[in-house]
Amino acid sequence: MARWLLLAIPFLLLAGVLNFVRPVDPVAATQTVTELTRVPGQAPALPWPAGEAAVAVAGIGVVGSHGDGSALPMASIAKVVTALVIMADHPLTPTDSGPTVTVTPADVADYQVEASGGQSVVPVEAGESLNERELLDGMLVPSANDYADILARWDAGTVGAFVTKMNGFAARLGMTKSHFADPSGFSASTVGTPTDLILAGQALLADPTLTQVASQEQVELPLAATSINVDYALGSQGIVGIKTGSSPAAGACFLFAGRERIPGLPVTVVGVVMDLPTLADAFDASEKLIAAVVSGLKLVPAIASAQAVAEYRAPWGSRTGLVAQSDIILPGWPGMILHRRVKAPAVTPPLTDGEAAGSVSAWIGSGQPQTATLVTDGPLFEPGGFWRLTRPFGNTG
Repeated sequence: MARWLLLAIPFLLLAGVLNFVRPVDPVAATQTVTELTRVPGQAPALPWPAGEAAVAVAGIGVVGSHGDGSALPMASIAKVVTALVIMADHPLTPTDSGPTVTVTPADVADYQVEASGGQSVVPVEAGESLNERELLDGMLVPSANDYADILARWDAGTVGAFVTKMNGFAARLGMTKSHFADPSGFSASTVGTPTDLILAGQALLADPTLTQVASQEQVELPLAATSINVDYALGSQGIVGIKTGSSPAAGACFLFAGRERIPGLPVTVVGVVMDLPTLADAFDASEKLIAAVVSGLKLVPAIASAQAVAEYRAPWGSRTGLVAQSDIILPGWPGMILHRRVKAPAVTPPLTDGEAAGSVSAWIGSGQPQTATLVTDGPLFEPGGFWRLTRPFGNTG
């Protein structure tokens, strides 16, 4: 037996050396802050109008809707998607005028037909030069149907080809229940739902040029001189746009955006009201919805600066926490889900105190995540010799 022991000793020594020098597995981060939790409180009842409606908050998503969700004629709200397609194909900064478009006899003929039918138009004449910014101004501010058609032909060659582009663009935005039959929205076949149209409104607000256009109280146009914005609710309840709509098929509609504040935080409310008797009713309903939503919002301290949200805990006993370097404060709607997610790489020690180690993100509902960087709140030590020597062979870390 002593002989076997003498033979085994070299193998045991070799195994010990190999175990000692084996690499140490990286240490994975473990999230310690709750990943999902509800914003506390009871959501208030919203003052819905008689027609269809929906309302959202930037950074959260839709907080409520009213009606059966069926697609309804949207009237001139369609011009928002027309403007978005034009800007996608012909980008324009807020200070640029863009390319010049020459008015054709066909454009004049359309203007005359539309004017005689009582549609919203701005006068044009053959050979007149209008730049892209003037056409966008005229389409979105006094709501000129003929300007929408001119833009469509300039962009796609024909109105039909442009409408195909509109439907493709809307589908990419996620407007699954909307359909466009014309650039201006006068057609009763141009339909959408309030939640779909909120997506178009949010896309417009993401474009600084179109946001600037839609917020103007008046514009100067070559043959029309001063043209007043159809949206005469501008400025009331923080309203900065976006687009009215009114037609025999649609009634009165309003895609609106209101910028307000809850204590310490600016918020943007985007909503749609549809199928109301008059634009005055649409404006009144929008103002009431903005006020109710703002009063129901809460400041949610999703992540606090210096808060520990994760840790590295090594199998040999060394540990360090991961702490946020800044606050994340979000507007919250009672009952919605607050998401918190840590992204931190697995690490090989040693780590020093205050070393960068990934990030934590937080968001509410369907909003965009906000992010804070993470650092260690202490060192993470390498394993000692005894642990290296005695660790199980099935485990390298």
